[in-house]
Amino acid sequence: MDNVHRKNHWDTVYETKSPGQVSWTQKIPKTSLEFISSFEVTKDAKIIDIGGGDSRLVDYLVDKGFENITVLDISEKALEKAKKRLGDNAQKVNWIVSDITEFEPTTTFDIWHDRATFHFLTTNEQISKYMEIARKSVNQFMTIGTFSTSGPTKCSGLDIKQYTEQTLTAELKNGFDKIRCVTEDHTTPFDTTQNFLFCSFKRQILSEVEFKMNK
Repeated sequence: MDNVHRKNHWDTVYETKSPGQVSWTQKIPKTSLEFISSFEVTKDAKIIDIGGGDSRLVDYLVDKGFENITVLDISEKALEKAKKRLGDNAQKVNWIVSDITEFEPTTTFDIWHDRATFHFLTTNEQISKYMEIARKSVNQFMTIGTFSTSGPTKCSGLDIKQYTEQTLTAELKNGFDKIRCVTEDHTTPFDTTQNFLFCSFKRQILSEVEFKMNK
């Protein structure tokens, strides 16, 4: 599926389905919040939620007083839903409509959060592009949540790539050191269970040459 078809797919999903009709909905993004809290950053830290859609993570981050929040999603429809839900608080967030593999950041981020976007990248080219962007964009921490090998093989009608702690760590080894990983059973709005793997990473210290190359 090319980028245009992916965008159309996700716009249709968010336009036609309510949060209670999609499997990834969480009332409280507990694990994501725990990982972000564990990084012990200040309230002015730059945080980006990759594939945030209309997730409620942004609501909790705003409520906790974080001042530099960015939400990126391929679907403009998804971000419109989130903005509407947040009301006036939507003005406190930077919203970006982009396929992650085409994202051209103009700043770096202290925390890169991704729950259930990375596993939709199923080709080496897509994964390589994602990692290239992440290495340029992240200066402190990253947390990624994907389906584990005990989780689904598809989501929203699309193939996904499952991960183990070892395989996910291997994908990020060029640029990031693993901090910790946990698995979590996510209960969907329709009472099915999806097993997720969440891992956090710390950006490796760049050499002077690498730093200049990433600028």
